[in-house]
Amino acid sequence: MGAVTGGATAETGPKQARSRVTRRHLLEAAVSCLAEHGWAGSTVSVVAERAGVSRGAAQHHFPTREDLFTAAVEYVAEERSTALRDLFHAGPAARPAVVQALVDLYTGTLFRAALQLWVAASNEEQLRPRVTELEARVGRETHRIAVELLGADEAVPGVRETVQGLLDMARGLGLANVLTDDAARRARVVAQWSRILDAALG
Repeated sequence: MGAVTGGATAETGPKQARSRVTRRHLLEAAVSCLAEHGWAGSTVSVVAERAGVSRGAAQHHFPTREDLFTAAVEYVAEERSTALRDLFHAGPAARPAVVQALVDLYTGTLFRAALQLWVAASNEEQLRPRVTELEARVGRETHRIAVELLGADEAVPGVRETVQGLLDMARGLGLANVLTDDAARRARVVAQWSRILDAALG
């Protein structure tokens, strides 16, 4: 009896590992498709093909299209948050480097995918509440990371608004970058915001 139980456990381990890998591939493929093709061109079938799995396997993990794409944006946002923390694992860092890292969050594939999801949510009633809740959660986490890395004291009047203004500015630069490469202007803005933060945060 014990041998049978042990065999079942041995079977389950690799199966669960394969399932996690499949799920990750689907999430990464979904973000890439959304960034490249927009909501209209990103179906479950397209994502499944890109991930190298069957449509049935995709729907096993994510029963609906909304499930897939909201999970995908959340997954990559969490990955980026982890990567951002890892860049500055020792805690608060030089402000220009932190500002640049925060701006970089909004100039890549994740932001493009999230932007497509926001546009779709403005027209899709069933998607809107999920995207609104997701954006609020990601926004709160990004704000917490920014406060931590900048060594900001939000007990001081105006500091919370200054940090939020930085993130709003970073999002705006990301939006501008969707249409054109705005790297030169972005560098000047990052330098100016670093000076503003030094004055505001001490």
